[in-house]
Order: sequence, then C-alpha cells, then structure tokens
Amino acid sequence: MSEDDRAVARERVIESMEQSAEVYGLSRSAGRIYGVLYFSDDPLSIPELVDQTGYAKSTISNVTRTLTRIGLIHRRSSAGGGRRVRYTAEREIWFILQDVFQQYVQREIQTTLRTIQRAQAQLPDDGETETERIEELQETYEDLQEIATLASDFTAAELRDALESYDR
Repeated sequence: MSEDDRAVARERVIESMEQSAEVYGLSRSAGRIYGVLYFSDDPLSIPELVDQTGYAKSTISNVTRTLTRIGLIHRRSSAGGGRRVRYTAEREIWFILQDVFQQYVQREIQTTLRTIQRAQAQLPDDGETETERIEELQETYEDLQEIATLASDFTAAELRDALESYDR
C-alpha cells in the first residue's frame, strides 16, 4: 500500500470520526482532532494540532479541553519537563464506550424508567391496552438497563467469552 493510499484511508476514518462525534453531541472538529491524535505516533501540542487540522488555536484549545474532560484524549507534559502540553488519544475504544454507557445511556434509561413508573401509578390496573403497553415498555427498559450495566462492568473479551460459552 502506497503512502498516498494510507493517507486516503486515514482521512476516511477521520471523516467517520467527525460524523460519529456529531452523533454523540460533539462537534465535527472534536471528531477530527480525536482522529488526528488517534493516528499520531507521538503526543501533539496545540500548535501541532493547529498545523495538522487547520483549525484556529482557540478552537483547538476549547475542543481539547472538552475531549480531555470526557476522557477521549489525555493531557501530557512535554518530555524533559517543558511547559508545552501535549495530547494523546485514548485508543481503548471499549473503555470509551463503557464511559458513554455509564454517563449517557444508563442515565437515559433510568430517566425513562422513572417516567414509566409514574405513568403506571396514574393508570388503573384494568388490563387495558395502555396499561399493558406501558408494562411491556418497562420490561424492555429494565432489560436495557441490565445490558447497559453488563457492558459497563465487563471488558469486551469477558462479554464475548460469556456469550460464546452460553449454550443455546
């Protein structure tokens, strides 16, 4: 594979990261900065990120602060004790997904379950369609809560081993 082919492949993946960032409520620039750091062999400083992305220094500064806060990138001091801060990407994607499950998915599931429980308390237990559907929805969300908890508590390999050992 030529160097040009590698650059094209890398750019495709970074563009996908931009799109994924938007899905999770981040900016496209957050996806690009994460992607550039993900493919970098060495930690990068803000000026280096400006050069590689074309973004303004203020944009890089704001985005790196956000990405650091949510654990997608890590802030490192320069070698030899220099003052320049450098950034590296978290490459363990399962760790990132577990964090997303813990911060967002489980919170959303819990909020929905509380709403369902309030709705159930307001409806008579008369076997009507609304009551049955709300009960089905509660069971589904309770299952989702259990799945989200498992995904947050175990590594991908542990989950895969458990599923493979399960005898249907």
